Amino acid sequence: PAYLVDNAAGIDPAWIEGKRRIGVTAGASAPEVLVEEVIARLEALSGGAVRNLDGVPEKVTFPLPKELQDAR
Repeated sequence: PAYLVDNAAGIDPAWIEGKRRIGVTAGASAPEVLVEEVIARLEALSGGAVRNLDGVPEKVTFPLPKELQDAR
């Protein structure tokens, strides 16, 4: 299952009972401090260790909307 939380307090300890692995993802706009707090809470609740995995580098770019291009 997947859960959406706004902060570390939103984690229900029952979610991780019996789990061997837990993945955490966050959007680019998520403040790093909140992500770190979520990871710290999961680590404390599970008694496990955190291991960061390298993701796949993204090279996606988007052109400016026409209205903004014209404003140059």
